[in-house]
Amino acid sequence: MKQARRSLLQLVSIGIVAEDLRTFYRISAEFNPDDASQWVKDNVLAQLEDYERGSLTQIADDVRRFCDPSQFGRPEFWGYYADYDWVVFAQMFGTMMDLPKGFPMYCRDLKQLCDEKGNPELPKQGKGEHNALADAIWNKRAYEFLQEQP
Repeated sequence: MKQARRSLLQLVSIGIVAEDLRTFYRISAEFNPDDASQWVKDNVLAQLEDYERGSLTQIADDVRRFCDPSQFGRPEFWGYYADYDWVVFAQMFGTMMDLPKGFPMYCRDLKQLCDEKGNPELPKQGKGEHNALADAIWNKRAYEFLQEQP
């Protein structure tokens, strides 16, 4: 029997695209690249942009301002196969109970929405797959595409 590998979920980078097309991109200064799987090293770490890195506390504060419900309304978060992403997102704030006031305690998943719509072929992403901001931009495109499906 194969022994399960201990998994460490760490925020590497985060990209968010708002409905009004504002974008947010940050890279964590706290992740340990040595803990990454080979797939993450090859597909994520290899294409991190040369961008200022911040602490998880600073990134969480920046996300709070970027998504401020008092300024922009209650945020709705969407991701593609988003379960692990949502865990590390929530961990930036502490526990799920520590999410900012007005933030939902869940992320909606584009893959689930795609399945509900009969699993149509989604638009191709093209360049930048697995870069957090490029993925967020594609997520918005995929969401808009799925909203047009019966």
